[in-house]
Amino acid sequence: MKLSALLAPCLLVITIAAVTPAYSQLLSPRQQLARDIYKELIEINTTDSVGNTTVAAEAMAKRLKDGGFSANDLRVLGPDPRKGNLVARLRGTGARKPILLLAHIDVVEVNRDEWSVDPFKFLEQGGYFYGRGTSDDKAMAAIFVANLIRYKQEGFVPERDIIVALTADEELLDVPTNGVDWLLKNHRDLIDGELALNEGGGVALKNGKPFLSRVQASEKVSVTYRLEVKNPGGHSAAPSKDNAIYHLAEGLARLAKYDFPAKLNEATRRFFERTAGLESGQDAADMRAILRDPPDAAAVARLSATPAYNAQLRTTCVATRLDAGQADNALPQSARAVVNCRVLPGESVPHVYQTLVKLLADDKITVTQVGGFTLSPPSPLKQEIIQSIERLTAEFWPGIPVVPVMSTGATDSRFLRNAGIATYGHSGLAGEMFDNRAHGKDERLLVKSFFDGQEYLYRLVKALSSPK
Repeated sequence: MKLSALLAPCLLVITIAAVTPAYSQLLSPRQQLARDIYKELIEINTTDSVGNTTVAAEAMAKRLKDGGFSANDLRVLGPDPRKGNLVARLRGTGARKPILLLAHIDVVEVNRDEWSVDPFKFLEQGGYFYGRGTSDDKAMAAIFVANLIRYKQEGFVPERDIIVALTADEELLDVPTNGVDWLLKNHRDLIDGELALNEGGGVALKNGKPFLSRVQASEKVSVTYRLEVKNPGGHSAAPSKDNAIYHLAEGLARLAKYDFPAKLNEATRRFFERTAGLESGQDAADMRAILRDPPDAAAVARLSATPAYNAQLRTTCVATRLDAGQADNALPQSARAVVNCRVLPGESVPHVYQTLVKLLADDKITVTQVGGFTLSPPSPLKQEIIQSIERLTAEFWPGIPVVPVMSTGATDSRFLRNAGIATYGHSGLAGEMFDNRAHGKDERLLVKSFFDGQEYLYRLVKALSSPK
């Protein structure tokens, strides 16, 4: 079975052996607190259209205050009354720079008619928690808040401050109200640290069994371009060869046939090294062959036929939208296309632009960048981080490897990495490879996954805050 589904950027959702609805009736007090916080977060609408992350941030600040935190260590702030962020701090000895625990509390929009359940009513059913944000990303947010309260009540004094940041507008990407970007630009001191944990990697399950543990150490840079051809047009009864649609279509056809050069970075090299041990046959042989210097060209070509592996190997540019003409009986006066590029970390974005222009090879096609982009250099695979994850993974899910990955999508980790804060996407939340409902209908997370993740992250953060 191929591992292509492992590479989705968002958190995976799991299908372990069924957990009975009675599971939550057997909870410890700390688990019950986490569940209550989770429920409260899910039932606060934090969509961009009508929701409010400030309400959610203030609710979590109250939870922490009730758990023993002083007002001086709790800040709710943001650029807009509806776009608030929470920053909470558990103070340590200051022997080391802080660790940041990041989770976004905004969620994607919901088409209520498509859901089988109320997306903003926390529901436990058939061993799952249902609701918008259950997997992306309110589970991590609830766990971080519950665990911070636990540290406080246990009297834990780490070597470094533990900062929890619950932020707005991750789902809207590069907007002025993005919480992480705004905090870095306006209140960096509140979230500055040596390293950070965020969404982007979890435990992958194959048919309900733990298969591998992902650590997202890098991600591609998303850059969008508008391609456009303009023409005087005319009547369709007297067509000319000088046609805006034809010019654009021919350029897009050349783009479709082009592959950017294959390149491996530290994370993708480790990914293919470790995945080769899980695969068999030609795929396993090809993964080992591309690690040679130089890589085996035939192996690169075969792996590139799988879209998810191809996305790991190279920068990609793909047409995503097309619009042309103004009437059924008129020659088009304009034709436009949108091309979205996912650029490898460290690769030159201007070079990608120049490649597009060269590929299109038509001076009638203009190429214009749409919006901005945020560079995202890879985070180093520090032994302190990887060894702690490997040790705990062996305890929680014995026998599975820890695999560094590069996300082909986008998370808020890109802002932190660009600011020099090493960030790792790693949640301890297990997920079935082929049941990813984040952003989709009936989003859900298994009950067992939530509570396993709670304990796993409690111990991982403790290990990274005060290692023995």
